[in-house]
Amino acid sequence: MKDAGKQSVVLPSTSLPLSRNALVVLAKRYLRKDESGQPVETPEEMFRRVAETIASAELLYDEGADVGGLADRFYDLMTSLRFMPNSPTLMNAGRALGQLSACFVLPVDDSIESIFEAVKHTAMIHKSGGGTGFSFSRIRPEGDIVKTTHGVASGPVSFMTIFDTATETVKQGGTRRGANMGILRVDHPDIRKFITAKTTMDRLNNFNLSVALTEEFMEAVVSGRDYALYNPRTGEEVGRDSAQEIFEMIVDSAWASGEPGIIFLDRINRSNPTPHLGEIESTNPCGEQPLLPYESCNLGSLNLGRFVRQDGIDYPALKEAVWLAVRFLDNVIDVNRFPIEEIREKTLRTRKIGLGVMGFADLLISLGIPYGSPQARKVAEQVMGFIDRESKAASAELAKERGNFPAYEGSIYDSPDTPYMRNATTTTIAPTGTISIIAGASSGIEPLFAVSFIRKVLDGNELVEAHPLFVKMMKERGLYSRELMAEIAKVGSVQEVEEVPEDLKRIFVTSMDVSPDDHIAIQAAFQRHTDNAVSKTINFPESATREEIKKAYILAWREGLKGLTIYRYGSRPVQVLNLKSEKKEKREGDTSAHSGGKIAPRPRPSRTRGVTERVRTGCGNLYVTVNWDDRDICEVFAQMGKAGGCAACQMEAESRLISLALRSGIEVRSIVKQLAGIRCPSPGWEAGGQILSCPDGMARVLSRVVQVEIEGQEPAVGNCPDCGATLEAEGGCFVCRSCGFSRCS
Repeated sequence: MKDAGKQSVVLPSTSLPLSRNALVVLAKRYLRKDESGQPVETPEEMFRRVAETIASAELLYDEGADVGGLADRFYDLMTSLRFMPNSPTLMNAGRALGQLSACFVLPVDDSIESIFEAVKHTAMIHKSGGGTGFSFSRIRPEGDIVKTTHGVASGPVSFMTIFDTATETVKQGGTRRGANMGILRVDHPDIRKFITAKTTMDRLNNFNLSVALTEEFMEAVVSGRDYALYNPRTGEEVGRDSAQEIFEMIVDSAWASGEPGIIFLDRINRSNPTPHLGEIESTNPCGEQPLLPYESCNLGSLNLGRFVRQDGIDYPALKEAVWLAVRFLDNVIDVNRFPIEEIREKTLRTRKIGLGVMGFADLLISLGIPYGSPQARKVAEQVMGFIDRESKAASAELAKERGNFPAYEGSIYDSPDTPYMRNATTTTIAPTGTISIIAGASSGIEPLFAVSFIRKVLDGNELVEAHPLFVKMMKERGLYSRELMAEIAKVGSVQEVEEVPEDLKRIFVTSMDVSPDDHIAIQAAFQRHTDNAVSKTINFPESATREEIKKAYILAWREGLKGLTIYRYGSRPVQVLNLKSEKKEKREGDTSAHSGGKIAPRPRPSRTRGVTERVRTGCGNLYVTVNWDDRDICEVFAQMGKAGGCAACQMEAESRLISLALRSGIEVRSIVKQLAGIRCPSPGWEAGGQILSCPDGMARVLSRVVQVEIEGQEPAVGNCPDCGATLEAEGGCFVCRSCGFSRCS
C-alpha cells in the first residue's frame, strides 16, 4: 500500500487499532527509515522500542528491577491508545539521537555573547526535535547607550530576527520545522515595536509572540491609568505609557493576525514551584509550559475517550494509567540525552513532568454532554482534579523510592504535609497535534474541528470522513448516508443540517459553534487543576469585533488563566496591512475612487515586498510572485521557466490584469474564484492536488498567501504544504490531520 506525494511512502502493516491517518503520520514522521526514506519498523516495533528504552531507567535505582515486565506495561499503555508521550520521545527513544523532551527555555541576556550563545543552543535543540522559548526582556531598548562601542542599541526585536534566520536554516531531525516563543514584558520600552513586529509576512515567521502582562498593567487597563516603563539595563523607570492604548494595540494585532498572544507573568510566578531558583520569564512555543532558564520538560497525554464506561468515567482505570504515566515520564528524564549540559543540570534539579489529556471532546460526546455547557465544565473540573491529585500521589510514591527532586528544599512542597515529591510539576495541558492523530482522539481539550470533513490523501484523491461516534449514532437511527456526510463536510458543522436530530446537534459541536466565553470557561476549569498552563485556542468567527476580543482577554485575566491564544477565522498576517483600508472614504491622492461611474486603479507603489512560490504545472515550473505595500496586495507576477512566445505573453497579460484588479480594489477572493478551475490540456500535480492550468496555479498561490478558500473546499485556516489538506488551529499551532504536518509558528 503506497501513499503518493512528494515521496512515495509504503504504509506499514499492523494489528494495532490504528486508523489510516495514524499510519500515514507514523510512516512519514515517527518510524525509523532506510536511506530511501522507507519505514523499516512497524508501529509495534516503534512502541516496543520506546517502552523498553524508558523501562531501562529502572536499573538506575534497582539492579534487580523487572524491566521486561514494566516495558510490557508501558507498551500496553501506548498500544491501547490510552496514553502517548510527546513526539520527540516516540521519535528518538532507543535511537542514536536520544533527545526525548519537547519543551525548552533559553536565557537571553543583554550582551552579544549571551545572544549568540543562545542562537547556538537554539540550533542544537531544534536539530534534536525540541522547541524553544525566550524572553527578550533583558535586552536594552532601541536607542539606548552601548558603552563599549559608544553606539546605540538596536533593541530586542532586531535581535529576534537572528534567531528566526537560524531556525529557518535548521531542520528538526528531518521531521518538523523548529518553533520558537518570543516574549517581551509589557513594561519594556520597546513594547510597541514588539506588538507590531509581525504585521508583515517577511520576518519572524518561525516565532509565536506573546506579551508578558503584569498585574500592575492589567489593573491600569481596567482603571484607565498609565503604567511605568523600565530600562532593563538600569532597572530605572524611563517613562510612562497609556495602559489602555497599549492594550488596544495588542487587541488590534490579535484581531488581525492572531498574534501576539498574552501570558499573565505575575500569575505564572505565583505558582512557580521553585521560587528560590529564580523567576520564570518565558514558556515553550505553545505557551503551556512555563520554565526557568535552561529548563526542559517532557510531556505526555492521556486519551480520555478511552476511559468511558456505561455509567460514566472509569476512574479506577484512569488512576492506574495516571500512576503508570507518571513513572514513564519520570523515567524519560533519566534516559534522556540532553542537547547541552546546562539543560541537563537544570532539568535534573527540578525533574518537571507534564501529564495532560486529549480526547476531551470525545469523552463529552460519549457522556452525552454538550461542550461548553455547565455540565462540561463540571466534568473538566472533576477529571482534571482527579488526574492532578493522583499524579501528585504517584510522584510522592516515586520520591519514597528514588528521593525528592534536588531543589525540593525551599520549594512550595517543602513542608511536613508533603514530605515527598519526585517532580516539581506533574500536570500540563499541551496541544496534542500529531499524537492525537495516532491515538485517534480529538485534540487536547479542544472541541471537534469538524463533525465531517474531506481528507485529502497524498495520491490526490479526496475521502469524506466523519467522527466515528456521529456515524454510529446516525446509523443507529437509520439516518446515515455518504451523501449527507459529504454535505456536512462542506461546512464541518451540523447545526444547520435539517437531517440531524436536535439531540445530536447538542453534543456534536465544533470549535466555531462554541462561544468564546464558553471556550474560556473550559480552559479555566482545566487550569484550576493544572500545575503549569493550558494550551487552547479560543475561536472567534470572522465577524468578531475588536471589542469582543478585548472582553475575552479581560475575562481570561479574571478567570485565572495563565495565558490566552485567540484565533479569528479569516485573520491572516497580511490582513494587518488591510487595517488602514477598512474605511471606505476616499483617501488623499487615491485615484481608485469612482469617476463618472468607472473605477481607475491606484498608482503602483514605488516600493513593495512579497513572496514567490513555485507551482508544478503540466508545462513545467511556474513561479508566482505576490507583492503588497502598506495598504494591501497590489500586484502579481508569473513566469514559466524558460517559456517564451505566446505562453510568456499570456502570462504577462494575466499578471497585468490581476494587478490592475487588485489596485482597483477588487477583492482577492473574487479574483481567486474567477481563476481557480480553469483547465488546460496539460494539468500537473502539486502537493497532492491537481494544478489544472497556469491561471489555476496562480489562483492557488493567491489563496495560500492570503488564505481564502477556493470554492468547493471546506473553510480552513490554511492548506497543508505537504498534502494540501485543511490545517487546524490548535494552541498556537497549525496541524494537518491527513498527514501529520505541524507548524507551531
